[in-house]
Amino acid sequence: MNFKRLSLFIVLLVMVALTACQATPVLAGGGGAQPQVRTLSVNGNGKVYLTPDVAYINIGVQSQSESVSDALNENSRKAQAIANALKEMGVAEKDIQTSAFNIFPQQQYDPEGKMTGILYVVDNTVNVTVRDLTVLGKLLDAAVRAGANNIYGITFDVVDKSKAITEARQLAAEDARRQAEELAGAAGVKLARVQSISSYVSSGPAPLYDAKGGAAAVGQVPISAGQMVISVDVNITYEIE
Repeated sequence: MNFKRLSLFIVLLVMVALTACQATPVLAGGGGAQPQVRTLSVNGNGKVYLTPDVAYINIGVQSQSESVSDALNENSRKAQAIANALKEMGVAEKDIQTSAFNIFPQQQYDPEGKMTGILYVVDNTVNVTVRDLTVLGKLLDAAVRAGANNIYGITFDVVDKSKAITEARQLAAEDARRQAEELAGAAGVKLARVQSISSYVSSGPAPLYDAKGGAAAVGQVPISAGQMVISVDVNITYEIE
């Protein structure tokens, strides 16, 4: 009987303790709701146009023969002739880099589907950096005359885009600030501190083309470098009052 009373007393103590924990009042000034900060977010954009000053081109030669050694020898001879032609056009040796070299068999079939033999194909491709765009057309023509039968992936670029990116970023920030001031004025509020800033840089061919000096149209291979556009998007969030 005494044991039952003791057990009941312990259960009551636990229940009282749990009730006290749930009913404990929050001290003044601790954990109160903070006033919500009002913000205004805007997206600004800045663009800077540049004329490319460098081009990257993949130039290759493919040879085939029933003898793998003959195909390889022919390919090596033409590849060396192409390299010599590029150097004569002013391309530095460091700007000629092998990007792919493959040898593979290619089965030959007659009209009835019967295999008639095997040709061995040799592919040799180099990535060429052209720093003088005024000779680009002549350079491609010289490469073809030397034996190149595969030219693709011409990409124009600007070696140093740092100043253009800085300028575009400044234009984007000014555009964002201008929009924020217009929206704040229309809404009857004032801009306060900046809460956050993020930016994104992109570049690519511009929709406009330079009619003066951005083209290399020489000989039989007309190539237009056009213009590049550096675009920066900036997102800024302001506190408003």
